Amino acid sequence: MDKVTLFEMGPRDGLQNEKKLIDTTDKIKLVDLLSECGFSKIEVTSFVSPKWVPQMADAADVLAGIHRNPAIAYAALTPNLRGYDGAKAARADEVAIFASASEGFSQKNINCSIDESLERFAPVLAAAKADNIPVRGYVSCVTDCPYDGPTPPENTARIAKALYDMGCYEISLGDTIGAATPETTSLMLQAVQQVVPIAKLAGHFHDTHARALDNIEVCLGYGLRTFDAAVGGLGGCPYAPGAKGNVATEKVATLLHSKGFATGLDLEKLAKASQFAQNLKG
Repeated sequence: MDKVTLFEMGPRDGLQNEKKLIDTTDKIKLVDLLSECGFSKIEVTSFVSPKWVPQMADAADVLAGIHRNPAIAYAALTPNLRGYDGAKAARADEVAIFASASEGFSQKNINCSIDESLERFAPVLAAAKADNIPVRGYVSCVTDCPYDGPTPPENTARIAKALYDMGCYEISLGDTIGAATPETTSLMLQAVQQVVPIAKLAGHFHDTHARALDNIEVCLGYGLRTFDAAVGGLGGCPYAPGAKGNVATEKVATLLHSKGFATGLDLEKLAKASQFAQNLKG
């Protein structure tokens, strides 16, 4: 049976946009519930400035408090070397860096140009290589940007290649505002697969317009076997207006199982984690 990896984003991408500060103990409990579901990858938190994302100010405490399963890689998002040092000190198993395929989003999200962002990541990749910590790369706005409009596929391919060439073990292609369609997803993948091997790509879709599962099916047809998802459909990006709602992990798992793919996930335990996650939102 063909295996698909679901990379759980709920604790980080799911919660970062919540206005109400969530207790550290509840974040830890969410990760612990997810650890029982059969995931091999969980993105726990991000080491960003609390000034910009107050919800993630307790990143080190959350990583210190979780019950770690040795079969799971617990990841953290790191925008720069300072963030990387924090993640390393907190014993993150892997880290992620994020670039945008659109200039407008890069400026709004990390306050610099795309090329400047890539320069910032070079020391992170060098440090991670020396420390033997895997680095995952995210590309935002792979088909559409809330500021610049449609993203040319060649722009996405350029950034994906840059991150891959820098040493990222996998490139997650993010539909940040949930505007992708099967057609634009296909055009984007046609461009990206020419410069990054399909086996090194992941899909990250928001369900803003209820097209995430359609786009995932397109990706499966191209050979992608890793997808990001957030339990309970939590979250979105604070710098992408109106783009709340990652695709729900339980929806993706159900789709994959119906198509004969194995995920290794226990859907009953996942439903329990989903209920807890949704209660956190209130």
